[in-house]
Amino acid sequence: MNKLNVHAPSFSNLPTVESDTSIPAVNLEQFRRLIILIPPNSDCTSVTRRICKLAGQTNSDVQLLGLCKDPNQEMALRRELVTVAALIRDAKVFVDMKVEVGTDWLNLVKRNYQDGDMLVCLAEQPMGIRRRPLSQILESTLKAPIYILSETKLIQPQSGLLSQAIIWSGFIAIIAAFFILQVKLTQLPKDWFQTLLFVLLLIPEVGLIWVWNSLFA
Repeated sequence: MNKLNVHAPSFSNLPTVESDTSIPAVNLEQFRRLIILIPPNSDCTSVTRRICKLAGQTNSDVQLLGLCKDPNQEMALRRELVTVAALIRDAKVFVDMKVEVGTDWLNLVKRNYQDGDMLVCLAEQPMGIRRRPLSQILESTLKAPIYILSETKLIQPQSGLLSQAIIWSGFIAIIAAFFILQVKLTQLPKDWFQTLLFVLLLIPEVGLIWVWNSLFA
C-alpha cells in the first residue's frame, strides 16, 4: 500500500509527535467531511495534530464523534472533544462534535455518514468478542473511504484485565448453565418433545450470549 508523507503545520500550542509516514494513505482529493471516531482514553494530542494535517491536505471539514459505554465517562469524553475541537479551529478548520453513550459504533456512524465523507479511525479500536478492528467492520459494511491513524495509541484503563475476566466469566457461566439444563433434558424420554426442548433452549442461550457481548462491545 502506498504511504503518504504529510508535512505538519506549525502549531505552537501542540507538542511534537512522531512522523505520520506509516499512516495508510487514500487518494488526496476533497472530501465533504472527515468523520473522526474517538473513543474514551484516546491520545487526543496526537489525534489533534494528525486531524489538522489530514484536513488541510483534503480541504475538508471535521466532524468529531465520541462514543462511550459508561455514562460516567460521558463528561470526560466531552471535555476531551471540546479541547480537540478548539485546537482544530485554531488551525482554521471548521469542526463540529457529537458525544453519545452506547456501544454501537456502526449505528452511530450510519446515522452521521453522508456520501462524500471519509471516516477516520484509530488503529486500536477493537470491537466485539472477536476484537475485530472497527475500521474493518466499517469498511465491510459501509463501503466508505477509511483513513487509519496507525500510530495513535489508546490509553488502556487499569481495569482492562478485570474487564476481560468479567466478560469471559459471563460467557462461561451462560454456557455452563445451559449445558446443565441440556444434561437434565437427556433424562427425559427420547421423543419429539425432548428434541423440541433442545431446540428451544438454543434461543435463550444465543440471546443471552448476544446481550452479554453487546454490553462489552
